Amino acid sequence: MSLGPISARGFASKAVAPSGSSESGSQGSPKGRFSRFGLSFAAIGGLALSYGAYCELNNPSSNQLPFGDPSLPTLVVLGAGWGSTSFLASLDTENYNVVVVSPRNYFLFTPLLPSCTVGTLELRSLMLPMRFITSRKRRAVKFVEADVTDVDPVSRTVTFQDNSELVGTVSKALVKYDFLVMGVGAENATFGIKGVKEHGLFLKEIWDAKRIRQKLMDCLETASFPGQPTEEVDRLLHMVVVGGGPTGVEYAAELRDFIVEDLRKWFPDVVNRVKITLVEALPHVLAAFDKSLVDYTERHFRQENIEVRLNTMVREVREKEIVVAEKVRRFVTETGEDGKEKVVEKDVLETGTVPYGMLVWAAGNATRAVTQSLISKLPKEKQNQRRGLVVDEHLAVEGAERIYAMGDCTATKYAPTAQVASQQGKYLASLFSDRGRKIRQLASAEGKNIQHACDEVEAKEGEKTFGYSHLGSLAYIGTDQAIADLPGGVRVAGAATYLFWRSVYLSNLFTLRNKMLVSFDWVKKTLFGRDIARE
Repeated sequence: MSLGPISARGFASKAVAPSGSSESGSQGSPKGRFSRFGLSFAAIGGLALSYGAYCELNNPSSNQLPFGDPSLPTLVVLGAGWGSTSFLASLDTENYNVVVVSPRNYFLFTPLLPSCTVGTLELRSLMLPMRFITSRKRRAVKFVEADVTDVDPVSRTVTFQDNSELVGTVSKALVKYDFLVMGVGAENATFGIKGVKEHGLFLKEIWDAKRIRQKLMDCLETASFPGQPTEEVDRLLHMVVVGGGPTGVEYAAELRDFIVEDLRKWFPDVVNRVKITLVEALPHVLAAFDKSLVDYTERHFRQENIEVRLNTMVREVREKEIVVAEKVRRFVTETGEDGKEKVVEKDVLETGTVPYGMLVWAAGNATRAVTQSLISKLPKEKQNQRRGLVVDEHLAVEGAERIYAMGDCTATKYAPTAQVASQQGKYLASLFSDRGRKIRQLASAEGKNIQHACDEVEAKEGEKTFGYSHLGSLAYIGTDQAIADLPGGVRVAGAATYLFWRSVYLSNLFTLRNKMLVSFDWVKKTLFGRDIARE
């Protein structure tokens, strides 16, 4: 807080103690007042942290209602991303048997994942076990770590398979649902470009961040090997990032910080030859941001020696180089309708190759196999979007009964961001919490069976539709600077915005534990720098 430094400056001059009394014993001295203030502040902070820790450590699972009540409908949730986690955290599970199926048993705070690739943050600081959430629900939730292989909208079943290295006697199972909520997200889009999957590195999961860090250290150590040819050193130290969205921009920024602040000390012989290139097919980076912030970012990158290649499309990825086609303005000779030659200026594509040591691919999303499979089973006139499931204003999947979807697996008018998925998850949690109470009332008071009660609430009469409230867009651009495009036309950039960027992300972490771990990581990086040891 700023109160500490302000108070310290205010009491910088030494007070003169009255005659016959000591300064330390004067109850009215500034030093005494400051000491009491500091002790009070520390006590309040300690109590707040203690209470927060108590709430998180006090596991209420022993007081949960049991899972598997046959009189309740079964609600199956797929995924552990922003949508599913927000949904599960906000859902009243008392009136459902909830089953969660996800290929990973934790939630990952993806907006800060680029910081993990260079050691600014530790990976576990961004991870929240899903069972931490499920253990705090009113009724017990069944969590299964598995890959979903099939969703059958006719029989209302979900088939999943164990994805762990250690597989038991039973590795495949099926669960019937009364309601299904899909939050399976999306996978990395390669656009069918040859060589991307074989040679590119993605940035979406924990293992992606580990691979990027490993490859970066490989490039540096190999470039430092005695007798390495100059041309090979330059190739190894050329880091190419494809995709000018927030992920690509933030990774390039984090990499630049790592090079300047840490690697310069440990690799003085080669670090000055490290080159970062950001490749974007559109005319500008950060297409969703205001033009003034885009210009600020591109100008800042040029000042920090990050090359930005705009209007440049990747045609092929090879083991040591990429083939690109860049749109440039050139004067060319053309033959007019009158048969005469004339010189005109026009856009032309120039093809070339770019050698690289590491290639990070951050160029968009594509639908997962389970989403594509479900789309193929639904009416084509209802599901006509390749980028995901078409949903209505209640986030119900068009052409299907009792299936809902949110986040990156849907095709909506909203951007595929964590902010959208989180709000959709909270909306569906409120919707299903109300429906659960209605179903219980219909089943108990009016004597209807569960299936009839579910059908009745599925009519959606009088239910509030989903409405997205945009809270703004943030991006870190390096050297302790960030940009913010906020509602109301507020657009800010610079060092103060960087502090705002940190505070927003810190406040959005789900638990006190994660907030403290991320804060400690930031302090540790400031005091001791980033670690360069390979795991």
